[in-house]
Amino acid sequence: MPANSEDATQPGSAQTDTARVAILMGTKDGAAFLTEQLDSIATQTHPNWRLIVSDDGSTDETRKIVKRFVAAHPQTTELRDGPRRGVCANFLSLAADPAIAADYFAFSDQDDLWHPDKLGRALNWLASVPAGEPAVYCGRTDLMTTDGRVYGRSPLFAKPPSFQNALVQSLAGGNTMVFNRAAKRLLERAGPLDVVLHDWWTYQLVSAAGGVIYYDREPMVQYRQHPHSLIGSNVGSRARLVRVRLMLGGRFRSWNELNLAALRSLPETIMTAANRTTLQLFAEARQASLFKRLGLLRRSGVYRQTWLGNIGLLVGALLKRI
Repeated sequence: MPANSEDATQPGSAQTDTARVAILMGTKDGAAFLTEQLDSIATQTHPNWRLIVSDDGSTDETRKIVKRFVAAHPQTTELRDGPRRGVCANFLSLAADPAIAADYFAFSDQDDLWHPDKLGRALNWLASVPAGEPAVYCGRTDLMTTDGRVYGRSPLFAKPPSFQNALVQSLAGGNTMVFNRAAKRLLERAGPLDVVLHDWWTYQLVSAAGGVIYYDREPMVQYRQHPHSLIGSNVGSRARLVRVRLMLGGRFRSWNELNLAALRSLPETIMTAANRTTLQLFAEARQASLFKRLGLLRRSGVYRQTWLGNIGLLVGALLKRI
């Protein structure tokens, strides 16, 4: 199954149109922009959706806004309490919940705007994946300021999605992700582990299992960029300098520690043999002496999506910061 196929997002069948989609939204003090996001969900061209909102202890008007939406859409919207252990744990509490059943599942942030055909376009590709094969649709975003002004797009990545990429890079934001039932089962089996980001973990987990990832070049989400974003849009020299500082300060190394511990805890049957080898080589490279480290890193095949990112990966390896 090709990871990128422009024809795969063309209008689908009647069966796709009736597929059930569970939208998994995490909220925390998001009242400023939540109504706009909820309205963009309500106007999706794909009508068969159910929204589950996990609120992680909001102290503003977030819960009231969601309750008004529940009153307007009582058959399709649910509000529940989150685990109150941060954004990642909140989303994974939804993704790993076996009681949430549907044909497909979509992560949703609380402050973006969805293109009306976001779900429809994703489902048209997902429907082309054989039943039982884990699959994730994701893609680029249009970038907008907090006041709703669009000013650019997230980077266009050209290298294929893979586990070798997922080990060292989060390909796309969770706000773009839609995945099938087989991918949801993987998230359930893994459980709500201690990882860095729910979207990065979803990419790592599904690719580790030999699943297929589709990276859409056409943005279906307007992503509201906040100054305090953990990773952000990766656009511009300032964003790249932030990443350099994170690497030199050891942040990426500590993130890798968390992710590697989670991957190692998975049942052996989840990960393919080839990806278990890649994981072992990368883990050994992080601890080895300099020349052995570089050799193991090369053998692991890990890579980032841009030449500058790969230079940063090499520098990080030299400084033992990966």
